[in-house]
Amino acid sequence: MPFDHNDHYHRLLLRNLPPEGSPNGRPGGRTALDIGCGTGRFARRLAARGYEVDALDPSAEVIAEAEAAGGGPRFRRADVTKEVLPAAHYDVITCLASLHHMPFDTLTRLRDALAPGGTLLVLGCYAGTTWWDLAASPANAVARMTVYASERLRGTHEPPLKAPVRQPDMRLPEIRTEAARLLPGSSVRQLLFWRCLLTYTKPTGN
Repeated sequence: MPFDHNDHYHRLLLRNLPPEGSPNGRPGGRTALDIGCGTGRFARRLAARGYEVDALDPSAEVIAEAEAAGGGPRFRRADVTKEVLPAAHYDVITCLASLHHMPFDTLTRLRDALAPGGTLLVLGCYAGTTWWDLAASPANAVARMTVYASERLRGTHEPPLKAPVRQPDMRLPEIRTEAARLLPGSSVRQLLFWRCLLTYTKPTGN
C-alpha cells in the first residue's frame, strides 16, 4: 500500500522548524542535515524552505534515486556513525525513521553538529505496542486504502522504492529516558502510526 507513515508527518516536522532567519545569528544561509534521507522527499522540502541541505544515506540504491530526482539537496552516500560531521554547523538536523538503525547515542554526534540555537528533529520508531497503537490500527488501514484507491483511480500507483527495514528494539519509555540523559532539555512526544517525535534545541551558550 502506498500510504507512508513517515511522509504523513512531514508537515508536523516542518511546523517544528526554527523561525525564518538563522537561529544562531550567524551570517549566510540556513543549513540543514537530513540523516537517512532515503530518496530525498523530506530533504527536498527543506531545500524548498531555503535551507542548504546535506542529505546522507548509507544505501547506494536510494541515493542514486534521490540524485536522479534532484531538487536542491546535496545527496551523498554516507554512514553518519562513521562520518566526520562539521562541529556546531547545522541550524537544523532531521532524522526520519532511521535512528533505530544506529546506536542510540549517535544523538550525541548530531548534537555536536548542531549550531548553537539549532534544532534537532527525530521522527523515531519504537518497539512494543501501547494502547495508542491499538487505536492507530483502524486509522492506518483506512488511510492505506484511501491512498491506494485514489492512486488507482488516477492511474498513478507505482510501488515505491523501499529503503532497508529494521525493527526497532527500544520501547518508548526507554527512548524517553535515554533522550533525557543524552540531550537534557529534549522532549519525546508519542504520535500515531507507531512513531514518536524527539525535539531538541541546542543551548546558545554551547
